[in-house]
Amino acid sequence: MSTNYSQWKAMLAISKASFRAIFRSPSAVIFSFAFPLIFILVFGFIGGGSPTVRIGFTKTTDTTQRNAVYQQLSKYKTIRIVEKSEEELKNDLSKGRITALIDMQPNKTDTFPLYNISIQTSTASVDRLAILQSTLKDIIVNIDRRAAPDAPTYAKIELPPPMPGRVYKTIDFILPGQLGFSLLSAGVFGVAFLFFNLRQQLVLKRFFATPIKRGYILFGEGISRVLFQLITAVVILLIGRFVFGFTLVHGAVTFIELLLLSLVGLIVFMGFGFIVSGLAKNESTIPPFANMFTLPQFLLAGTFFSIDTFPKWLQPICRILPLTHLNDAMRNIAFEGSHLIDCGKQLGILGIWGVVLYAVAIKVFKWE
Repeated sequence: MSTNYSQWKAMLAISKASFRAIFRSPSAVIFSFAFPLIFILVFGFIGGGSPTVRIGFTKTTDTTQRNAVYQQLSKYKTIRIVEKSEEELKNDLSKGRITALIDMQPNKTDTFPLYNISIQTSTASVDRLAILQSTLKDIIVNIDRRAAPDAPTYAKIELPPPMPGRVYKTIDFILPGQLGFSLLSAGVFGVAFLFFNLRQQLVLKRFFATPIKRGYILFGEGISRVLFQLITAVVILLIGRFVFGFTLVHGAVTFIELLLLSLVGLIVFMGFGFIVSGLAKNESTIPPFANMFTLPQFLLAGTFFSIDTFPKWLQPICRILPLTHLNDAMRNIAFEGSHLIDCGKQLGILGIWGVVLYAVAIKVFKWE
């Protein structure tokens, strides 16, 4: 007596076989596990932070031409002035997004020092305070020498006690970037080589001789890739947390949300892989095609350092890239305590990318 053919069982059988094949591939394990961990280990031991200092000013700060300190400070390449409301700046300060909130007031008696400068920082950004202090002192010394060499100092600096805030470590920035790039590489290179080889070796053609439908073949292979990469994400997050103290604000909840976000990012990036596998004429053309998608994002999407360090004309390009928004969402969830529902903008842009990529993939993907 004949039984009905189960598409789901066939799909799971394909997933199981593909999953085993991935672990038997040294290159897959090295690129997914080893490379991201090497970068995390290096930056985890190095420590430190970005040389760029982001600051804000109070509403009452004198920003006129008369204030020589403000005019010179705003021209420094290592200084980025963030323009937001004072309440938003204080919130950013407590989360380490900016280094300091500065208030510059002229002396009411019009005597030296002509300005009183108050630098409010927080424990989340105190590691970058020394750069800001050094810059301000250099500016004031130069003004003193040029304008009033025999008079008292032009401005006096006050440093109130730092506001409470989380300590922002290098690993809190580097790990999400490396995890995001690992997902991008797996989605593009892994899928592109997989389906190109399945097509070249006539494996897909053999699948057609069975009753399984095409969609289930794609889902079966895709599930194996997703499971493997989520295991990679788990390993990276656990090493970051227990070896280098990577911040997971809400503990297990944050961990699960990062995995869900990784799943979303991987699904989007796999669209790139399907496009590359369809466009490639032979195996040697896959790396150039894949690097067209991955290399710009590796360099411009905030993987190693904030995109605020790039020239202003380049930053809009950086903010278009899907990896930028995945990295931003991961950092917001891990360090700032946001939840997935708070990352609507980033998820929305990733969703738009996903729709566009899979629309193109449907047009160019080849079965034979």
